[in-house]
Amino acid sequence: MSREMPFITGATTVGVTFKNGVILASERRVSYGYFVMSKSGRKVFKITENVGAACAGLVGDMQVMTREVAAYCNIYSYESSRPTSVRATAKLLGNLLFQRRLFPYLAQTVIGGVDAEGPKLYVLDPLGSVIEDKYTAVGSGSEIAIGVLESEFKEGLSEIEAVELVKRTIRSAVSRDIGSGDGVDMLIMTGRGMREEAYPLPAR
Repeated sequence: MSREMPFITGATTVGVTFKNGVILASERRVSYGYFVMSKSGRKVFKITENVGAACAGLVGDMQVMTREVAAYCNIYSYESSRPTSVRATAKLLGNLLFQRRLFPYLAQTVIGGVDAEGPKLYVLDPLGSVIEDKYTAVGSGSEIAIGVLESEFKEGLSEIEAVELVKRTIRSAVSRDIGSGDGVDMLIMTGRGMREEAYPLPAR
């Protein structure tokens, strides 16, 4: 009797709010079971000029899902002449996920951004639940990551403090989770706009 290796996708994806914005970050490793398929997979995505997404799960599902949400948001912005709010973007994605609940996208998603209500962060499961939070972690490394966030997060973090917290959180998860590693992609959003940063991780 043959024994097949289970299909497991690893990831550590983190979202953190700070005084003037939101950070979304994820490491780059794409694994299939115990095989590392890529060391440069992108799991952080720009949705609109003020909203981003970060995911854990199947990269193909992440790409299709975020492109679909971005298209709907662009149509709304064109027709209404105003940007979509972070909450509206998260609810839209939740509705799309719920519509596909019988054949779901295999991805956990974090939506974050800054709008007229300030910094906002939402976490969604594959069936469309939408939960607002101040910080979150999803993926195979989330149990380790959430422990760091629970102990070190505080209200009113500066941008520099938030960036350092995200780095420490992902480094801690990567040190224990074999499915995570190979660098960090970070999306930093404030009222002034959005920028992307990348950081290396120690080789393992």
